[in-house]
Amino acid sequence: MKRIESSSNAQVKHWKKLVTIRKDRDKSGEFLVEGIHLVEEALKQPSSVLTLIVREGMKIPTNWNLEGITMAEITMEIAKEIAETEYSQGIYAHCVQPTSTQEEQQNWTRILMIDAVQDPGNVGTMIRTADAAGIDAVILGKGTADAYNPKTVRSAQGSHFHIPILKGDLSDWLRAFKSQKIPVYGTSLNDSVTYNHVEPQSRFALIMGNEGSGLSQELLVKTDMNLKIPLLGQAESLNVAVATGILLYTLIPMEK
Repeated sequence: MKRIESSSNAQVKHWKKLVTIRKDRDKSGEFLVEGIHLVEEALKQPSSVLTLIVREGMKIPTNWNLEGITMAEITMEIAKEIAETEYSQGIYAHCVQPTSTQEEQQNWTRILMIDAVQDPGNVGTMIRTADAAGIDAVILGKGTADAYNPKTVRSAQGSHFHIPILKGDLSDWLRAFKSQKIPVYGTSLNDSVTYNHVEPQSRFALIMGNEGSGLSQELLVKTDMNLKIPLLGQAESLNVAVATGILLYTLIPMEK
């Protein structure tokens, strides 16, 4: 195992940029995960892991398969510099952002699209929820928080390694799904159907909109149907990640 002791080490500088700078994550196609659970999920896809990074004195779980994994030990000082959480567990993985092929994309039949949701915690929870619901992919539109922001990654709890996550123009994707006869559902309080009046669908795309302003008008007018979740109490609104869970589990057929 290689040991790194200097904060000026080029690799350490790169790791720090992956934590703090979106442009560097986008340019390199890489990101950093932190903590035992997230690293464990990353190691289940070993081709995604470039380097397993361990703070000095940290014991690696004995049940992990580390065959072929490049490892680096770092000092306490370096660990503090690359840590994103206040009470770091001292273990990290430098990873490649997973990708999908066009052939794989053509087989998607259940898709979550996210339009300008700005909070990384919400986006991460939506990715995690889509993963739990058996969705084929998540597509992030313009104005949406970075999928590989450390807060997004932490909120998704490892789902980045289970489900494809793309960035793109949602209008283009909407047209593509319609051409494949995949119904597209939006969310709106106006000219919409109450969510539990819709039958489960074997094929669908669901678009969720911004926390404050909702789905953009440009997308609303292009959907096949818009859904609403009534507010029965006195709350002004429903959290977008919670609403996503309700709608996904409404649209997906449940096995008896």
